[in-house]
Amino acid sequence: MIPIIILFVLAMALILPNIRIVPQSDAYVIERLGGYLATWKVGLNFKIPLVDRIASKVSLKEKVVDFPPQPVITKDNVTMKIDTVVYYQITDPKLFTYGVDNPISAIENLTATSLRNIIGTLELDESLSSRDTINTQMRATLDEATDPWGIKVNRVEVKNIEPPRDIQDAMEKQMRAERGRREAILRAEGEKRSAILKAEGSKESKIRNAEAEKASRVLEAQGISESAILEAEGQAKATVLKAEAEAKALSAIQKMEPNDRLLALKKVEALGKLGDGRATTIVLPTELASLGSLLTTSSELLKGIETPEVELQDTASQDMEERKRKIEENLKKEREEINLEDLGIENSEV
Repeated sequence: MIPIIILFVLAMALILPNIRIVPQSDAYVIERLGGYLATWKVGLNFKIPLVDRIASKVSLKEKVVDFPPQPVITKDNVTMKIDTVVYYQITDPKLFTYGVDNPISAIENLTATSLRNIIGTLELDESLSSRDTINTQMRATLDEATDPWGIKVNRVEVKNIEPPRDIQDAMEKQMRAERGRREAILRAEGEKRSAILKAEGSKESKIRNAEAEKASRVLEAQGISESAILEAEGQAKATVLKAEAEAKALSAIQKMEPNDRLLALKKVEALGKLGDGRATTIVLPTELASLGSLLTTSSELLKGIETPEVELQDTASQDMEERKRKIEENLKKEREEINLEDLGIENSEV
């Protein structure tokens, strides 16, 4: 019984180490008697004890390698240091295992040589501003060179570019000078714009003031014109109304059949108007001898004549009544003021 147990234990000790489970994203390269046998994928795998062995365990994940700075010389003979980052992935575990010894070192050296070749065709300014171009060219070169090794270069990034210290100082001075120049240009443009805006504002203000003054003068002239027109129209209407009133008065007089007595009354009215004036000199008729008879006739005319009833319902009738009243008042004043004896006329004639 004991020997059986011992044999079972020995068998298990030989079998269990040769049963392997390959995890995800890994691959095992298997050799038999020193030669390549197979590549184990994900899952449960078994190898023959003492005959098969695992030559290498390869990770299929994407890896990142940061290489130290490499000295390079530009086309314009400026020496600077550039460090790069390479992203690669193993696509063929067999080629990776048997293709090259120490593939990481091989990639580093290949990166350095490719970088020197690319930077040697560029000047300093182009090297600093053409990182995308450098990255693309290096990735294409490395990917082509690493295909036989079972490696796929996905990306190459230039991490840092370090020019010499004196070049950095010169670049900083140039940057400060450029920024100073831009500042001066911006300040000058701002002052220019400000002056232009002030000039435009002053121009607009003067134009507005001139337009306002012009509009004011136009309105004033229109007001004077309209006032003169209204005044002229008023005078014209007054003249028309006065003429109509006089025409109506003459028409009323014609209807009354004027005679010598009415004409004498009109003469007395004219004489009264001359007396009402502000002139210091009074003009009398040349026939002073007939003044007494004229006054007497006018008095009898006013007392004895019965004026026919004429219906005047407008302004002319009112003017006639007013004139008659003024004539009576003027006759009374003439009788009081004129001394007939001084004029050589007898009282009996009056």
